[in-house]
Amino acid sequence: MSQEINNREYRKNVIKGLLQKLHDGQTVDDVKQEFGAAFSGVSASEISEAEQALISEGMPVSEVQRLCDVHSAVFKGSIEEIQKPADNAEVPGHPAHTLMAENRALEQLMAEQLRPAMEKFSTSGSATELTHAIEKLREIDRHYLRKENLLFPYLEQYGITAPPKVMWGVDDEIRALLKEAVALAAAGDKLAVEKLEDAMARIDEMIFKEEHILLPMLEETLSQSEWQKIAAESDELGYCLIPQPPAWHAVEPAAVQAAPPVTPNGADVTLPTGFLSLQELTHLFNTLPVDITFVGKDDTVRYFSQSAERVFPRTKAIIGREVSNCHPPASVHIVEDIVADLKSGKKDHEDFWIKMGDKYIYIRYFAVRDEQGDYLGVLEVTQNIAPIQQISGEKRLVSE
Repeated sequence: MSQEINNREYRKNVIKGLLQKLHDGQTVDDVKQEFGAAFSGVSASEISEAEQALISEGMPVSEVQRLCDVHSAVFKGSIEEIQKPADNAEVPGHPAHTLMAENRALEQLMAEQLRPAMEKFSTSGSATELTHAIEKLREIDRHYLRKENLLFPYLEQYGITAPPKVMWGVDDEIRALLKEAVALAAAGDKLAVEKLEDAMARIDEMIFKEEHILLPMLEETLSQSEWQKIAAESDELGYCLIPQPPAWHAVEPAAVQAAPPVTPNGADVTLPTGFLSLQELTHLFNTLPVDITFVGKDDTVRYFSQSAERVFPRTKAIIGREVSNCHPPASVHIVEDIVADLKSGKKDHEDFWIKMGDKYIYIRYFAVRDEQGDYLGVLEVTQNIAPIQQISGEKRLVSE
């Protein structure tokens, strides 16, 4: 056993060293030769450990992200040799099967619709088919949202944080490229084709990483009950280019039944200004015309409402998640700064407002403190204020 552990540590350090050499400027061909001389196979978890070690030792996530596709080119053949499709990938309705089905649909869309539309656009300048195909491809956002809000939180609970951060950063780069491409295509700019080539290459690489690194890592880590929870919450975030999958149930369905919440005396919640049943309290929060999310003083997500007017996606998988892991790498420093200012007392609130299509989103962060002024956490309140901005005059009568 000790020999196996030592060998695994050696292999991890070799991978780490190769990634560092890429970072220092060596060519992919040079690294491939050294890799082949050292060993012919590598597991997904060893890739994860190597990236985790680099980040822990100070290499910025953005650097690991920049090297991500190079890593894949170096390790691709070796991973394919030893990473076989998981049994769950063959079970309709299982989240692994759904992820792979969406990947096949993405590949088909790129090959059969997007590439012909790109060729037509290059020769005739007609953008109609191309913009339509790009908009279809942008459904990939649902695929990435489920990955980021359902799969990543479980890996993080087991201490696996580097691969999610790196993948999320690349996902956002793909989103940005597609957004830019559709705007260029609509304007008749041939640069749209160049942006799409870049986006499709990144999508292809991400498909490889999801199926040969992410899924094996999840298979090694998650329990059946955790897969069940992921399947149960997937519908809310939607699917990419495929119909809603059939329902799937874990082998031990009893293990995933949520225990009923316990309240004092099994009945009411007593508050300083009244009392509510748990049912009343739950639906009261969900009826508010805003989204609310509460992050405790330990910087983990404790609660979110389920308003019908929800702006940003939330799943139960984020409960207990570090708030810094709930945001893309490119913006996480902003969130960390806000929390630090509210926690320290430098600020009591911070506000932002952004345009999202026809919505005008007002995002507010408040420090929650007790009677003594001790910090309890952060309350995020999000609302679409576009309809409010349209209000004028007065209304004194009930609508008929």
